[in-house]
Amino acid sequence: MEPRSRRPVRGRRRAAAALAAAVLATAVPAADADSPGARAPSVPLRVATYNIHAGAGADQVFDLDRTARAVRDLRADVIGLQEVDVHWGARSDFVDEARALAGKLGMRVFFAPIYDLDPATPGGERRRFGVAVLSRYPVLEAENHEITRLSTQTPDPVPAPAPGFAEVTVAVRGAHVHVYSTHLDYRADPSIRAAQVADMLEVLAADRGPKVLVGDFNAEVTAAELAPLWRRLRDAAPGGGGTYPAVDPVKRIDLVTVSPDITVVGAEAVATRASDHRPVVADLRLHRRGR
Repeated sequence: MEPRSRRPVRGRRRAAAALAAAVLATAVPAADADSPGARAPSVPLRVATYNIHAGAGADQVFDLDRTARAVRDLRADVIGLQEVDVHWGARSDFVDEARALAGKLGMRVFFAPIYDLDPATPGGERRRFGVAVLSRYPVLEAENHEITRLSTQTPDPVPAPAPGFAEVTVAVRGAHVHVYSTHLDYRADPSIRAAQVADMLEVLAADRGPKVLVGDFNAEVTAAELAPLWRRLRDAAPGGGGTYPAVDPVKRIDLVTVSPDITVVGAEAVATRASDHRPVVADLRLHRRGR
């Protein structure tokens, strides 16, 4: 399935959208009862975010079957993934992790590369690394947006626009929701993350309707560079546990955030050693009046 293109965001070039795979559709869950006072029946949606560490666990052993089991155990309808390898290198056996996970889980997938490099050997597959979104529901549109980045693949990099901010529009039984997967800069200097937050907010401002932004923010919610987010979004798990490192976490840097028109029923970080991060899962409710 090929997503429909949309207009560019003012002042930003957008990388070309491409659907990495459209695989087995899954059954749609049965409708829940109307929430009290709602204008229309609300729709449940379980979302998650997971930095999969390119398929390597806390033990540094590559095991994509273990990763798939950890994702399956979340029972999420839509999952934003970070640190996804596609034919990247020996550390992940040159596997297309986006397609492989989608196939193992019977989900649709959109892969948004941050890096797209020449093959390791002549005639081989291009080496790509980035973020992805898995969905049980139909994906109506998908885009790979540019945000400011400081490359890890070039010497003496300077901040510049680069792709790797994924957006999908998902049709959830009468409601449409924008879901974004991001991976912000890891360096101690917060200036790149601050620029990335500004860029992401510009993308979000161009979209109407409910929004869910998930990812590895490499900063805790109280960090000054994330403050502008909280004027537009809210943290779905303010009392949630730490997410990094996966063993005895001391930081909560993997976040699910939502627009004010989405109801948060509950959220939690999930203990697993399938990565060096813990995933976060949130139960949400959407309203069909939101478009």
